[in-house]
Order: sequence, then structure tokens, then C-alpha cells
Amino acid sequence: MASKFDFAELFSSEQKRGKPGAVRMENHDFDMLEVDSPTVGKRKDAKQMSWVFLLKANKAAGFVAWAWSGVMVLLTAVKERLIMRRGIVNSEGSSKGKHFHILTCLFVLALIMLCIEVAAHSQGWQLSVPHWPSSFSLQSVPHTLYLGWMYIRAEYIAPGLQRVTDFCICLFLLQSADRIILCCGCVYIKWKKIKPVPVNPSLESDDIEQPDKGHPMCLVQIPMCNERECYQQSIAAVCQLDWPKDRMLIQVLDDSSDEEVALLIEAEAKKWQQKGVNIVYRHRIDRTGYKAGNMKAGMQCDYVKDYEFVAIFDADFQPNSDFLKLTVPHFRENPELALVQARWSFVNKDENLLTRLQNINLSFHFEVEQQVNGVFLNFFGFNGTAGVWRIQALEESGGWLDRTTVEDMDIAVRAHLQGWKFIFLNDVRSLCELPDSYEAYRKQQHRWHSGPMQLFRLALPDIIAAKIPWTKKFNMVFLFFLLRKLILPFYSFTLFCIILPLTMFVPEATLPAWVVCYIPALMSLLNVIPSPKSFPFLVPFLLFENTMSVTKFNAMISGLFQLRSSHEWVVTKKSGVKALEGLEGSTSEAELLNQVQGVTTAPVVLGRGVSESGIDALKQKQAESAPAEPAPKKKSRLYRKELSLAFLLLTASARSLLSAQGIHFYFLLFQGIAFLVVGLDLIGEPHG
Repeated sequence: MASKFDFAELFSSEQKRGKPGAVRMENHDFDMLEVDSPTVGKRKDAKQMSWVFLLKANKAAGFVAWAWSGVMVLLTAVKERLIMRRGIVNSEGSSKGKHFHILTCLFVLALIMLCIEVAAHSQGWQLSVPHWPSSFSLQSVPHTLYLGWMYIRAEYIAPGLQRVTDFCICLFLLQSADRIILCCGCVYIKWKKIKPVPVNPSLESDDIEQPDKGHPMCLVQIPMCNERECYQQSIAAVCQLDWPKDRMLIQVLDDSSDEEVALLIEAEAKKWQQKGVNIVYRHRIDRTGYKAGNMKAGMQCDYVKDYEFVAIFDADFQPNSDFLKLTVPHFRENPELALVQARWSFVNKDENLLTRLQNINLSFHFEVEQQVNGVFLNFFGFNGTAGVWRIQALEESGGWLDRTTVEDMDIAVRAHLQGWKFIFLNDVRSLCELPDSYEAYRKQQHRWHSGPMQLFRLALPDIIAAKIPWTKKFNMVFLFFLLRKLILPFYSFTLFCIILPLTMFVPEATLPAWVVCYIPALMSLLNVIPSPKSFPFLVPFLLFENTMSVTKFNAMISGLFQLRSSHEWVVTKKSGVKALEGLEGSTSEAELLNQVQGVTTAPVVLGRGVSESGIDALKQKQAESAPAEPAPKKKSRLYRKELSLAFLLLTASARSLLSAQGIHFYFLLFQGIAFLVVGLDLIGEPHG
């Protein structure tokens, strides 16, 4: 990195003698140079000024080269994936849906209107509604038709579009105010140093003969389904929780349909059982109710009545050994407490651009939303994992129900209506894994945004009839469901993906620049503050959130109107990134399969460069008995809705040039490029 020169010091009257400094050129054609700082006086040093400008020019050239490289990568992807269709696999099935056809029609209409506007602009016709011509001739027919279109546009189309625009702006301001209030609440919590503290944190028992009696009986559930990539490390992490073995039972609740994966998970559980861990393995053949049905079946076991609390960890979660000791004490002397929720921490947040942007979003969710709601309202949506429940609260609230795809939010709402309270611990974290591909993230977000709308339809009568204060009813109906689950995806998609490009072709309806640029930039800045290291990704985060509005809007409509896709449950694909170092008992898959099938073989010795999970050893063993096959090349996907919106926004950006709307043009251009990147499945590419 080039050293920075102080111009004030360079031209000061006081003479100073600087030390030699090493300057590294960013251009690889140059070598390391040593520049002696000369005696500084009033006279300017032309040689040093030349170096300053040379370094600045070199940095600017590097930026231009980087930008040009990005453009070439995007154009190459467009050529290979969109035009030549190399390595493309269809991810959306044969049915494209009405949403895609509507977006395609809008793009075609926008393209036609762009051609008309360019032709009108080349002829010098006014862009405002003019007077009708006094005389009529054959040559004036195109001009007359264009004037007729402008009259219809100004008198009939623009007023309706402006009303919809103003309505969406009001929703946008309302949601932005809610976000600002949440951030103010978070600042107040930091300023006052508010933190949930257990009344009696000690778990020690006064009974000398039974020193562990102070530790309550805890059940730990690990629901999983075909989790080949991460079952081993999650079970190992839970089995090493620092809690008396006779006061804890681990349930591995397996819904795997893959027989080999089920055998591996069973063997892993038996391995820890032989080490003295109190662990049981349960497998369901019928996957009714998905995760909710799986946990409900686990809670119906006779021995569960002996336990007071249940901790839940998804298959990719690896809690620290002191997790229970940091969470369970909060229940003591607090009989109204039903849930203690811990924060998520991500082991692969720097893997690619997609995981970095997810880290920004979820950091704000936990640091601001969950913490503020937990401190001031004692209520928030259960995150489905990394939490400890009081079993009595689960039973009184009706237990796990499979009526929606968000069983975690469902049980939280029903428990809150029963008067139970929640606590969020921002300083207790459980490591987990973020989806590293757009396909997996897209399916996860669809389930997370369709389920709340399903739940809202079902829970609204219970909320109205519940015997809780009206303030809690208002918070749950308006803030929790309507504003944050329905209004947010509605206005973000409608305002920035539909109305904004339409206003370029109907300039009589205006969208202020502060709506397009300034307030979204402020909201994105507030999102990045909880993860300050992500500040360089502020603009990509803003653009990516708008691209995700397509999926979220689709999911919201699907859940609200009970469409078929709202009932789909797809397990989020994991890559099995190891989060915790030093986990004991790592066993290869080959050994586990041999153990469960009753086959005895010599132990597999892993070399220095072999993965600890043993997958490489299993592949090597299989390769000795079967001919080697080339590894399948990664297939890319095309997302049609995102691509159609990309072309619509880019067409609208071209139209905005005719109106000389600077901010609107840049927003439409960059947002269109963002949609194009996502539509071509480039967002999840790993860093080079």
C-alpha cells in the first residue's frame, strides 16, 4: 500500500529531515522502491510531487482495471449462461408461475415504450403534454398518436400510479420509523448497560452426598434430516456440554430418508453412548409434520416427564460447552420465564459475498430486533434453535404444531398469549453455518416469509380473544406481523422493483430522490452498524436486499393466500463447515458404517493433510474398489424472475437518461446489475 504524504507538512516553513520510507507499488510491474524524504522547506519538491501523483494514478488505474474485470466477468457469464446456456440446470421446474409472466410482460412493455420514447426524443417532441396540432396530415399521424398517448398517460395513468406511489411511500416511512425506534432502543440498552442477569447464578448444591442436585434435569434435542455434512460435529459438540451426565439426556431425532445417512447418525450416537454419554437415537419412517412433528414425537416419550427444561439445536449448530450453565440459571426464581434464546454466530460468514450479506442482516436481527424486544417487551419470535424452553410452558401452550412451516414462531406466539415471558442473551452465542449458495438461501427465505403469513391467519382470532393487555395485542398484530412480516416485503418489492421503473415511463408520476436514495442509504447504514467490519459492503447490501424482495414478496403472497408453495418444507443445504476446534471422538464415515453393519476392519489412519471428518478416507477406500470418475462440474442456475426484473430495471435506467434523472438512473442501473448477478447465480461464488 502506498504511503500517504502530508501536504501541510510538505509546504510548512519549518525544515524537517524525514527518515527513508519504503513505498510498495500496487502495480506488479514495479518493484519495491526506497524514497528518501528530502529536507522540507518553503520550496516545493517537484520529484516528490511526481511520486504522489504517480501513486494516485496507479491506484486509480488499479480501480479501473478492477471495475473493468468485473464488467468482463459479468458479460462472460451472460454469454455462457444466458445465451449459450453452458452448465445450466433448471431450478424452478417446468412451471414458471404467474409472477414471472407478469414481470415478463412489464419488461416487453417497457422495451416497447423505450423505443417509442427514443424515437420521440430524436424527433424533438416535447416530453410534457403539448397542445393538439391545428392541422392534420398523414405525416403527422405518428406525432398525433404520441400526443394521444401522452394525454392518456397524464390524465388517466399518472394519477392512479401517483396514489399507489404515495401509499407505498407512507408504508416505507412507517417501517423506517419502526427501524429507527428499534435502533434507539438498542442504543439505550448499550448506554445503560442493560443485561439479563440471573437472580441466583449458582448451580451448586448444599447436599454433600449429591453435589450435582442443584443442576436441573435438562433434555437436549437435535432434530435432523439427511444431515450427512454436519451430523458428526453437532452431536460431538452437544455431547461435550458441561453438565452432569446423570442430569442430562440427549435425543437425536432423525427424519432421514437416506438409509445410509440414518445408519451413520445412529452409529455416531451409539459411539457416544459407549463413552458414557446419556444419548438416545430416534428415527421416524413417516416424516409427518416435518421438524415440528419430529420434536413432538420426541416430547411424547415417557421419560420426558422427568425433565424440567429442553434445549434445542439444529443439526448445523455447535454450542460451547458452557451453554447450559449460561442459560439455565435464568429460570431459577423466575417462574414466569418460558424461553431463553441465545444469539447465533457464524463460522463461514467470510466465505463469499452472499454469506457476508447474510451476516449483516442477521447481526441486525439479533443485536437490535431480538435484544430490544426481549428487554422492553419480554417477547420475540423463537429462532427455532439455540434456545432453552421450560417444558411446562411448552405443554401449557399446546406443544409443537405442524400447521405452519414456522413451528418456532407458532409456539412463541401461543406461549406469549398464555402470559409467559422470554429472555434474549446477546452475549451467549452458538456457532452455526450460513447457506453458501443462493439456491439454499432462497428456499430458506421463502419458508421464513411464507410461514408467518400462514400463522397470522390462524393466530389472529386467538390474539383478539386472548386475555392480555391491548398494548401487547397491538404489538403482536401490527408490529410483529403486519409491519415486519407483511408490509416490509410488500413495499420493498412494489416501490423499488415495479413503481420506480414505471415512473420512468410515466414521468408525470414522481418518486422523490430521498425515497430512492437517502432514506434507503440511512436504513442500510443502521443495518451495518451491529457488524462494523461489514461497512465496505453497505451498497451491495442495499442492492441485495432489494433483489431478495422478489422472493420475500412471493413467499408473503403464498402464505397469505395459502398457495401450494406455502406448505413446502425444504431442509436448508449445509456444507459441513467445522466450527469448533478440539472436538473429541472424530470417526470416519467408513468406520461408522462398518460399526453399525457389524463389519470389523482395520482402523483407517488419516494423514496430515486429510480432513478430520474422514470423508476423504472413505472416498479413497471406495476408489480402490471402483474406477475413478471425474468430479461433476458445478451446475449454475438461472432465476427467471430476477432476470426479468434485471432487464426491466436496465430498460428503465436507459429511459431515465432522456429525463436527465441522475439519482434514479444510477439506482436503476446498479439495481439492474444486482438483479442480473443474482439471476445468473453469481452471488454465491467463492472468493478467489
